[in-house]
Amino acid sequence: MSRIGKKPVVVPAGVEVTFTSPTLTVKGPKGTLSEKIHPHVMCKIETSESGKVINFTVKDEENRDDRSLWVLSRALATNMVKGVTEGYKEQLEVNGIGFKVNVTGKILKLEIGFSHDINFEIPDGVTITVDKNIITIVGIGKQLVGETAARIRRFKVSEPYKGTGIRYIDEQVRRKAGKAATKAAS
Repeated sequence: MSRIGKKPVVVPAGVEVTFTSPTLTVKGPKGTLSEKIHPHVMCKIETSESGKVINFTVKDEENRDDRSLWVLSRALATNMVKGVTEGYKEQLEVNGIGFKVNVTGKILKLEIGFSHDINFEIPDGVTITVDKNIITIVGIGKQLVGETAARIRRFKVSEPYKGTGIRYIDEQVRRKAGKAATKAAS
């Protein structure tokens, strides 16, 4: 038995959930998301005293792969419900002398120390805003928001000597002393 998989996903008021095999669709105030559910996982939308809930079961609870799919399906449904009600947000910080970032239409322009500017095309379903050196990525799909943030960060990962580059706002970059500090110590 999966402890996480058997927990019901509570659907808040104002969110509409439909399941037409194999697609689970969640519609809310911020938009609509849909996800294919594996054929080994059964999805039931039920009404309880607290409101609507989504329950998942699998064909064989003893099969390890089915248990993994059970937990995955429940987590995807939870993320979709949260996405259409609250949405997801990631923030990146750009550090470096002369580094500039701005948004023009559907293009994020990054000037981050290369001989050329990087023009990143903003994917559909994501909104990017820039405030000084902070890039804010907002959307309803957790996977899309996270992947977009990771792709932008990959252009110039924050390095440990000077701390320049792109990093998540809550990421701690371990700083190294460098060559000058080792000469002064000896």
